Order: sequence, then structure tokens, then C-alpha cells
Amino acid sequence: MINAAPTVSRHDCLRAQRWHALAERILAGELLSREEGLSVLASPDDELLDLLAAAYCVRRRYFGNTVQLYFLINAKSGLCPEDCAYCSQSKVSDAAIPRYRLLGADTLLEGARTAAERQAKTYCIVISGRAPSEHEMEAITTVVPQIKAHYPLKICACLGLLSREQARRLKACGVDRVNHNLNTSERFYGEICSTHTHQDRLQTLRAVRDAGMEMCSGGIVGMGEVDADVVDMALLLRDLGVQSIPVNFLNSIDGTPLAGMRRLNPRYCLKVLALFRLANADREIRIAGGRELHLGSLQPLGLYPANSIFVGDYLTTKGQPPEADYQMIEALGFHITRSGEAANSGCPQ
Repeated sequence: MINAAPTVSRHDCLRAQRWHALAERILAGELLSREEGLSVLASPDDELLDLLAAAYCVRRRYFGNTVQLYFLINAKSGLCPEDCAYCSQSKVSDAAIPRYRLLGADTLLEGARTAAERQAKTYCIVISGRAPSEHEMEAITTVVPQIKAHYPLKICACLGLLSREQARRLKACGVDRVNHNLNTSERFYGEICSTHTHQDRLQTLRAVRDAGMEMCSGGIVGMGEVDADVVDMALLLRDLGVQSIPVNFLNSIDGTPLAGMRRLNPRYCLKVLALFRLANADREIRIAGGRELHLGSLQPLGLYPANSIFVGDYLTTKGQPPEADYQMIEALGFHITRSGEAANSGCPQ
């Protein structure tokens, strides 16, 4: 006897329509509320595809089927006086990582060449530390014009806490945007760092904005925060007008205070990405550190809400081979945004 196929209940249809209606309201200009954000993260797993479809509707409006690639160089590793609990480079970490001072100009130029070869649109120069020294500022502001003279790359600098004067110098030398992650909510921040505050980070972002550069700021999910912390961070990034939002999933590294933190559920990670898209409809959402570890075989689904990834390694952890990223993007029917090409090329309106 052949069993009858299960029927789709009216309740199932209504749940799917709920997420579609939310996407339509956001596309019409409404802002995601805190309660709606919490409902995204608390949604049952059997609604995940409907939620991703809603997030994709929003992504498609602003970015079509394009994917932006970033390439990161760890230009100064370790030696940091801050006590961020998640970080392998902090003073409270015993992680076995390379430790070195700022790389030379030739090495930074070689990194830019690799970024261009890997089809990255943006080259990220990252140094460890609380704030850049005068020597480091001088080195960065000297090498950035050299990079731009040779390669069609946008430059994102991640140098720690910045003064207004330092931000203006970075703008003047050609830096396009500065990365300075909020990392988590203001409520939870004291649980992961005591050597600087959430307000210190906000002050740096305001200095970047006032200098006329784009802000790149996101967070790390999986450090022991609750859903409300994730939602509050996503909404604050929206209210700040941050242009590019990297979403990291904690890779708990041996030797750090957060070593052994529980592994995230890949379905929850996809809900987080959907939340950030729905909260920041027209902003670049990047799947950053921990992508390969926590999403695993579900990585392609992450590009339905997100529109950007790193190609290559992260700061002190490895990424998957670039060829795997290219194959994933091609299999989705998406294409990589080249330098000078609009991110929403071919986007239906």
C-alpha cells in the first residue's frame, strides 16, 4: 500500500506567509523591531527555509546575486595589551600563534597582489593592539597610496581605537573604510573585555564617520551572550549607519579564556545572518570568522541573506581554499562583484 503524501497544513502556509510579509514591510521602508528580531532568532527550525527566503528577497533587492570578496592580512600579530576574552592575540591568551611587529611595505604590497589575484574587491590591513603607534600610522599612511597606485582595490584598515586626527589622516591617504567591531551588546561587553569599553568602540566609529570614511563594524556570536544581545547589536549597527557588517561566529581557540565554549548550531547561525539582513536591509552583510567551522555543509545557504565573504585565511585561523569559495558561489548561480562594478548589478526592482 502506498502511503499518502503528507499534506501542507494551513498553519504551515501562514508561518511561511509571516516571514514573507515581514520582508515586504522591510522592503517598503519599515524598520525591524526588537521584538521581531527576537522572533527571528527564536523561530523553529522547520521555518528556516521560509526565513531564508524572506531574507533573500531583501538581499536580492539591494545586491542581486552578487558576492563581494574580501582578503585580509594580519599585518601585526599578537603583542596586544588588551584582555578581550575571545582573542588569541590578547595579553590573557596563551594560544600558540605567530607574534610579530608590523610587516614591511613590501609584504603589504605582496598581500595586495594576492588580494587582487583572488578577485577580492577590498583588502583589509589589520594590526593587533589597543591603538596604532605613530610609527604604525606613518607606515600605513605611506603604503596605502602605493597599493592603490598598483591595484584596483578598496582599502579597509583595522588598527584599534582611533582619535579623530588619526581618522582624518587615514582618510587623507586613501583608506576607504575602517573596521572596528562592536563585538557584542553594551550590556554584555564587560563580560568579554575590561581594558576598554563599548563606548570607546563607539567613539572610534564616530571618528571614522566624521572623517568621511565608511564604517565596517560587526560582532562575534557565540561568546555566551543571549539572543537579546545579538538583536541589540544588530539594531545599533543599523542606527549608526554602518555600511559593512561582518558577522563572526566564535572559533574558540585553545589558550584563550573562551576556549571550550560550546559549538554553535549551524541553523542558529543562519538565523543570525537572516536577522542581520532584515535589520540592515541595504547594508553589506559579510560571513566572517567561524564560517567554515560552524556552517559547514550549510555554508551556501548563508549567502542567501549575506552578500560578502572573506576569501582565504582570517587573523590566526585558517579559512577554506579559495577554489572552494569560487565553486560555492558558482553553484549558487551568483557572481563575484569586480572592482568598479555596482554591487546591485542586475538587481530586480
